[in-house]
Amino acid sequence: MPIKRVVINASPLIILFRGHLEGLLPGLFSEISIPEAVWSEVTGGGYRDESVSGLISAEWAKKVKVTGVSPSVAAWDLGIGESEVLSFAMEHPGFHAMVDDKAARRCAKTLVIQTLGTGGMLVLAKRRGLIESVATELDKLRGGVVDVRRISRSASGIGL
Repeated sequence: MPIKRVVINASPLIILFRGHLEGLLPGLFSEISIPEAVWSEVTGGGYRDESVSGLISAEWAKKVKVTGVSPSVAAWDLGIGESEVLSFAMEHPGFHAMVDDKAARRCAKTLVIQTLGTGGMLVLAKRRGLIESVATELDKLRGGVVDVRRISRSASGIGL
C-alpha cells in the first residue's frame, strides 16, 4: 500500500530544508501534517535560519493541533515533538510517522505505528522517479542534524 499521508517530526523537516530537498515532500505525499509542537520547534527554536524558515510559507505544510499525548506514547518519555507525531499517527490511521529518532522509532514499532525515516523517504523518492540517486541526495544532507551514515545504512537496508 503506497504511503500517501505523513506526520513529520522536526529532525526530518530541518534536514530536508537545510539540504534544499523539502520539495520532495509534496511530490511524494498528498497530505503532510506537522503537529504544533514540531512547528514551534522548527520555526521558533534554535534552528531558526533562512532555509528552515521556509516552513512558514510552505503551502503543502498543514499545521495540526494534537489534543493530547497518548498515555502509551507518554510512557516512553520522548520529546514533545516525537510524542505529538506518534500520538497523531495513532489517532489517524493511514498516516505514517516520519521520525529519525531511534527511541521514537522503537516506541512506534512497539505500538504498531507505521514509520518512515529520512533515508526511507529518499528511497521512496528514487522509486517514484523524483530523484536519480539516493547517494547524491545524501551528499546534500551532510552537515545536517540527522546522522547521514545512519540514513545511508537505513537506505541500503531497504534494497538500494
